[in-house]
Amino acid sequence: MNSKILISILILITINCFSQDRFNKQNMAEQFDATMISVTVGGSFPVTGSFPAYFNERVDEFITRMYKEASQQVLTSTGIDLDVYRKALEDLNDYSLRGIKLIRQNGEEIPIDLQRFRLTGDFQYNPYLKNDDVIVFPPNDLSRNFISVAGAVNRSGVFYFVEGDKLSDALELAGGLNPAYEKPDSVEISRLSYDGENQVLQMAGINDFVLLKRGDRIRVIVRESQRLNFGVLVLGEVESPGYIPITKNTTTLYDVINLAGGFTKNASLRRSRVYSKKSLAILLERQYDISLASQPDLENPKYRNLILNLEGSLMLRMSHIYPEDTTYFNIENTLRLLTGGSSLDFEKINDPNSNISNYIVESGDVIVIPAIQYSVYVFGQVARPGNVSFVVGKDYQYYIEQAGGLGELAIEDDIMLIKGGSRTWISPVREKVTIEEGDYIFIPKENLRSFRSYIVEYSVYVSLLASISAILLSIITIANN
Repeated sequence: MNSKILISILILITINCFSQDRFNKQNMAEQFDATMISVTVGGSFPVTGSFPAYFNERVDEFITRMYKEASQQVLTSTGIDLDVYRKALEDLNDYSLRGIKLIRQNGEEIPIDLQRFRLTGDFQYNPYLKNDDVIVFPPNDLSRNFISVAGAVNRSGVFYFVEGDKLSDALELAGGLNPAYEKPDSVEISRLSYDGENQVLQMAGINDFVLLKRGDRIRVIVRESQRLNFGVLVLGEVESPGYIPITKNTTTLYDVINLAGGFTKNASLRRSRVYSKKSLAILLERQYDISLASQPDLENPKYRNLILNLEGSLMLRMSHIYPEDTTYFNIENTLRLLTGGSSLDFEKINDPNSNISNYIVESGDVIVIPAIQYSVYVFGQVARPGNVSFVVGKDYQYYIEQAGGLGELAIEDDIMLIKGGSRTWISPVREKVTIEEGDYIFIPKENLRSFRSYIVEYSVYVSLLASISAILLSIITIANN
């Protein structure tokens, strides 16, 4: 076949396929347009106006799609300015899921309750849309148009009030009765007068028909369940570390250690600690790289600092401490908060009459059992600061020699032994002390001073002497006259 004829045939086939494809796409677009309807959104919704919707779309699906599109527009318009974005999202979320009206083209009004639909899945609260439907959202004023539910329910909260709400509706909005509680048989309804100065309390049965009013506050009264997830966290040298379930106010530290399988042979009892749940636990988080799940609010450093400052202010408010002593007091008070409960002596835990054996742990406490270090840490003015292997019976001079000996600027008379357990400072130069594993030896440095610093210091004394001399000279002159 002639090549020109073959090329012509291929061109004709390509044009025909292109035309057919274009026809199919146009036909599909026409069919797609036929499936679309127009729905108008009004009232207090973030975006209002007339929008296309699918003929088989329900109210909730349509509103969710409108919200997502509005969210995308907010994100693209605000860029990376997080503060602006957060504020825009707050405004975007400020609409009610209850009290919505669906107005048909023929004037029929259908109440819409998307909150109850999402809770119950009942489609009577979420009907299909029709062409020219109008959805009207009420103002989301939860400060006045509300009912509140608290007590033995699954989800306490404040809900938008709709005329005709009953007690059963309020309990349904709160997720129903919480099965963890003993089954309650009555509720308390608090109703304020218009001026807010008088309150009427009404008792009703759980299944009673009670028509609610705007501002009613409902409380499902039941004795609080104490069947809670009480537990403490045990870390380190025990046979089975982790969260240990305990009772409320009756489990001892001795019981917890036994439940954790007891100590391993590598446990350092004299450096073991109990950190109270009331402490801020910053030391734990830094040293052991853990975050206490029972104290999520304390993960924010600003929150921790606020508590420290507040606690310090309360302690100092009525004190008799001189201003010069406040720095030291603040140090001690901060340590009190950070290491609450850490003065217990674990070496006495097997003594049934000891304080530690009978110490009652609280839910959220953290028990740390570190490993024996088999070393003494030497730092300060030595040639090679760091860990030196522990040898029973050796004195501080041995460890300093193993660390390379004293530096040229070391102050030998001020050498300090810091006990690893209590962090107590003891002078091994002035008194005999037993060095144990995990202890620290600190060698301070001589304070070098420049000639200028001496001049500045002695100039103060010279000025003082000159002033005294002038006063004495004046007294003598007056006396002679």
